[in-house]
Amino acid sequence: MRHHLILRVITKLLVGAIMLFAFYVQFHGDFSPGGGFQAGVIMAVAFILYGLVFSLRNVQKVFPAWLVHKLIALGVLLYAGTGIVSLFLGYSFLDYGAFTPDPPAHGQHYGIFAVELGVGITVTAVMVAIYYAFAGRAPRLSDEEW
Repeated sequence: MRHHLILRVITKLLVGAIMLFAFYVQFHGDFSPGGGFQAGVIMAVAFILYGLVFSLRNVQKVFPAWLVHKLIALGVLLYAGTGIVSLFLGYSFLDYGAFTPDPPAHGQHYGIFAVELGVGITVTAVMVAIYYAFAGRAPRLSDEEW
């Protein structure tokens, strides 16, 4: 373990900065380029980097697989639920004006924020689930057979 000391220290410093940048992209995405998809991928990179350096077992202690699967569903429900709420309020699917009709610009902001948050949660969870699936596979070849 000592032979990877620099890599481990740098990773611990980078993971926090990567997550902070992901939150910036997520919450500033409706005002500038970026949003849920980009923030989701950036957030997933933080967990994947942690897993690559500290092992799959350690990253699954921080972000367990059962939580990853629940977040996939939660993100999709948040996205679709935003559209369903607008339908129940008498508007078209994903018509954000339903959230605050007076002035509709506020409803646009709330609706876009909810949809982008759902996309960000889903993308993060799906990317981490893909990493868990690949990293958790048992190798078919031993190191000697290479």
